[in-house]
Amino acid sequence: MDTKVADFVEDYVNKGMSRFHMPGHKGHVFSYDITEIKGADVLHLGTGIIKESEKNAGMLFGSGATHFSTEGSSHCIKAMLAILKMEWGGKGRPFLMAARNVHRSMVDACALLDLDVEFLKGLTGNLCSCKVTPKEVEQALSACVQGTGEKRGLPMAVYLTSPDYLGEISDISGIAKVCEQNGVPLVVDNAHGAYLHFYKGWHPLDQGAAICCDSAHKTLPVLTGGAYLHIHRKYAERFAPYAEQALCLFGSTSPSYLVLDSLDLCNRYLAEGYKERLEKCIERVTEVKARLKGRGIFIREGEPLKIVIKTAECGYSGEEIAEELRKFHMECEYADREQVVLMVTPENTEEDFKRLEIWADRSVLSGKKRKKMECYPFFDWETERAMSIRSAVFSRSEVVPVTEAAGRVCAAETVSCPPAVPIAICGERISDGMVHAFLACGITKVSVVMDL
Repeated sequence: MDTKVADFVEDYVNKGMSRFHMPGHKGHVFSYDITEIKGADVLHLGTGIIKESEKNAGMLFGSGATHFSTEGSSHCIKAMLAILKMEWGGKGRPFLMAARNVHRSMVDACALLDLDVEFLKGLTGNLCSCKVTPKEVEQALSACVQGTGEKRGLPMAVYLTSPDYLGEISDISGIAKVCEQNGVPLVVDNAHGAYLHFYKGWHPLDQGAAICCDSAHKTLPVLTGGAYLHIHRKYAERFAPYAEQALCLFGSTSPSYLVLDSLDLCNRYLAEGYKERLEKCIERVTEVKARLKGRGIFIREGEPLKIVIKTAECGYSGEEIAEELRKFHMECEYADREQVVLMVTPENTEEDFKRLEIWADRSVLSGKKRKKMECYPFFDWETERAMSIRSAVFSRSEVVPVTEAAGRVCAAETVSCPPAVPIAICGERISDGMVHAFLACGITKVSVVMDL
């Protein structure tokens, strides 16, 4: 597997050129940090070494087309929705059908592209998760065809987040079949699952998704911001012509060449024994999970490279256990009132796993349990759309205490990252249930549309 982007930068550095070009540090901060000089190609309009590297990545993932991003899946999500709208030829206002646990970048994209969203109820219970079934999608699409309710014909696409922040994987294969039968593409935010193509074909592309995005930096050895936008071979003729335009629409004209370099080097990493390293890592994670379960620690089932500890089952908050983990020299990915999320890759060392096992033997979770904490039922409320997402985002707004927000219209997502899953979507009227959810997440203020 060649790495022409990395080779080009290495060669340029070795030449010792006087740099009368950007960036301003002239190579003295990071010598490999360059810009679009002659021969370096141009991201999103590539014809040279970047284009070749993207083709290599596409071959590794088995896609019809793969594009790099240096601005994470947030950039790719916006581009995916733009591709859909550019290609869309339907009548009426375009809308998406989506599971409720969307990342805020999806809502931002809807605001910028003036798209509506019809949310699927799904199996909820946590802010990060909303698992939908093929049957639910089939029923929802059937309702669209029949014109019942407020739905206006078929959606541009069905949009899912899988795996979600807690490792829940949807039945992508089953849902993709339902979507194909109805002539609707399935689009997947696969930010947390870039590695899944190399493990039992669990990647959304392998399961029939039309378009998806991967945050390479989350589970692969890529610098922060490195991401992929993939288009399935079956849908390449339909969607690929719009990909570069869509990426340009939302992307910086000054992409990080350090991130591009790391994406290029990742091609070689994936091509040279990655499957074997991944399998060994998953075997070790499985052993650790069994060790934790044996100590009475509750583990949430899900994707193989996440260890999600359900701390509330033992009467402890995730934040408390995250602090305990730090005492054992470990930092988690995410913690909330109910759980702690640990993300693992083959780059974790045996010392990392040993620390987890030592912690498990000594943790308060392995000792005398407290009374089980009551979990807040997220999304267990009716929603009312008062105005479109775009209208709400671009309206005059004000920030008010959450306790005074009931009945007001949400103007901006109010949630931290991680997990960046909005409780109230822009344009929705804030209900009492949403107020309780905000408070459960420690959110005390919210942006609302200013009353006229």
